[in-house]
Amino acid sequence: MVQPSHPGNVGSAARAIKTMGFSELVLVAPRHEDVIRHPDALALASGATDVLERARVYGTLEQALAPVTLAFALTARVRDLGPPPCDIRQAAGLSCEHLASGADTVAAVVLGTEKSGLTNAQIALCHRICHIPANPEYSSLNVAQALQLAAWELRYALLAHAGAAMLPASAAQTPDPGAEPASGEAVQAFLAHWEQALVGVEFLDPAHPKKLMPRMRHLFARAGLTRDEVDMMRGVCTAMLSPRRQSVKK
Repeated sequence: MVQPSHPGNVGSAARAIKTMGFSELVLVAPRHEDVIRHPDALALASGATDVLERARVYGTLEQALAPVTLAFALTARVRDLGPPPCDIRQAAGLSCEHLASGADTVAAVVLGTEKSGLTNAQIALCHRICHIPANPEYSSLNVAQALQLAAWELRYALLAHAGAAMLPASAAQTPDPGAEPASGEAVQAFLAHWEQALVGVEFLDPAHPKKLMPRMRHLFARAGLTRDEVDMMRGVCTAMLSPRRQSVKK
């Protein structure tokens, strides 16, 4: 982040990148000298104060980009001169390829000030220009919002590149045995029970079954029953055959 003027945006930026699995926030010449300890920054970091506290602060963009081997200048304005342009999704893909090409590679997304963005001189220090394809009639994004979108695209690309599953994060990662597919034996036992229950409530006439049970079998086969679902349906069968139900019926 180049010359951020609002401490709240710095805190929001820390939160934005942490939610996407990143932890390196770099600030260039922030307006507030002690911005990482500013109350507004701490408040809007909201659980990402560790990222905020580890943020590196440099006096110039040249210093900040010294270890970077691929830098993307994020800007909404078209530039007549400068590095080749791409959108943020393409930038994420290029970053993945670049990071995989060597152990010492470092990619960065560079954002400018809240008011005017990056200057032409600052953009010239980057390897590529990238933009977020927002509404052309109103493409103005808060700097922390723009960083959130960039971090999301980078995370998505990195996970896809690694072949990782795009699943919601959860503190409890243990699989649920009940959600596993039911065995063929369990399904057949349920279907026998189901047929018995249908006869018991006089929905199925065993003397004239027609094609009811084959259709029922096809129905449950398409459903792909889980262990929990088989147990649930066996409970339904038991309730249908209960003496209390039979007595109410009489």
